[in-house]
Amino acid sequence: MAEKIRFIGFDILRAYAIFGMYIVNFNLVLGDQQHTSWLGQFLTLFSGNSSTIFVVLSGMGLTLRTEKSIYASPQEQVKLKAIVQKKAGFLFVLGLLLSIWWPADILHFYGFYMFIASFLLFIDKQYYIYGAVFFTIVFHLLLILIPYETGWNFDTLTYTDNWSLKGFIRNSLYNGWNSIFPWMSYFMIGMYLGKLDWTSAIVQKKLFLIGLALYLVVQVAQCIPQNLIGMAAYSFLNADYLPPVLPFLTSTIGFSLLLISSFMYISRFITPNTFVNCIAKTGQMTLTHYISHLTLGIPLFSFLASKGVFNQVIDQQATLSPGMILFLSSTYFIGSYYFSKIWTKKFKNGPFEFLLRQASN
Repeated sequence: MAEKIRFIGFDILRAYAIFGMYIVNFNLVLGDQQHTSWLGQFLTLFSGNSSTIFVVLSGMGLTLRTEKSIYASPQEQVKLKAIVQKKAGFLFVLGLLLSIWWPADILHFYGFYMFIASFLLFIDKQYYIYGAVFFTIVFHLLLILIPYETGWNFDTLTYTDNWSLKGFIRNSLYNGWNSIFPWMSYFMIGMYLGKLDWTSAIVQKKLFLIGLALYLVVQVAQCIPQNLIGMAAYSFLNADYLPPVLPFLTSTIGFSLLLISSFMYISRFITPNTFVNCIAKTGQMTLTHYISHLTLGIPLFSFLASKGVFNQVIDQQATLSPGMILFLSSTYFIGSYYFSKIWTKKFKNGPFEFLLRQASN
C-alpha cells in the first residue's frame, strides 16, 4: 500500500507539471509574457517552475528504481546503467529532431542529464547534494568567463549558432534553455529525493518546511527596492530563467520541494478511484503529452488564432489574452486526460513511452 500511495502522488504531480508546461509554452507562443493583469501575472508564475519540477521528478524517478533489492548485485547495476544510457541516447536524438521545430526543446538536455546520472546511480545520497552544488558553482564561474548573451538574440529568443559545433557545445553546457550547467543541479536534487522514504510523514513535512524557507527567502529578497541595493544586485535577485542564477535556482528548488512534499502528503488521504487513476495515467504519459502539445497543440492553436503558417514559434507577436491562454491550456489538458484514459484501456504505456522502453531493452 505504501508503494501505491507513493507513486500516485508522484504521478499526479507529473500531471500537474505537464499542465503547467502547456500554460508556459502556449503563452510563450500565443500570449504576452509582460501582460500586467493579475491573470497575466499568474500565468508567469508557471515559467521556470514547471520545467524545474519536471527535471527534479525525472531525477527522482531514476533513483526510486535503485532502491529495489534486485539491483543489489554488481551485474544488475551494470545492466540498469546500460538501460539508462540507452534511454538517454533515445531522448537525445528525439530531442534534437524536435528542436528543429521547437528551439526551446528540453528532451535532448534530458539525454545529457540521464547519461551523466547513469554513472552516479548507486552512490550515497549525500553526494547528489554535493553534485548539485558543483553544477551550480561551475555555472556561476562560467558567467564570469563567458558573457551569458553569447549566441543569443534575446529580441527573438533565438540561439543564432546552435547548429555549429562551438555554438552547440556552448548551448548544451552553459547558456541554452536548460543547459547542463546549472540544470543538472535540479536532476541531482531529484536523485537525492528519490533516495528518501516518501511514505514517512516526517520526511514529507521536513521537506515542505525546507522548501517553504528557500522559496520565501528569495521572494522576500526580491521585494528589496532597487535604489537600496543597486541595479546589479537587483537584476541578480530578480533574474528569471535566462540566466538561471542562484536566486532563481533557490526559489524554484524551494517551490519544487513544496509541491512534491505536498502532493506526496495529500495523496496519503486520496482513495484511488477512476478519476485519480486517470490523472495518474496522464502523469505517466508526460513524454507523449509533451511531444504532442508541441507538434499538435501549438500548430492547431496557432492556426485557430489566425497566425497563418507556423514557422518560427517563439518570436511571434502575441494575440491571445491570458484568459484565452488558460482556457486553451485547460482544454488541451482535458484532452490529454481523456486520451490517457482511453489509451491505457488497451496499452500499458503511452506511445512514446513504449518507444522509449523498446529503445532501451
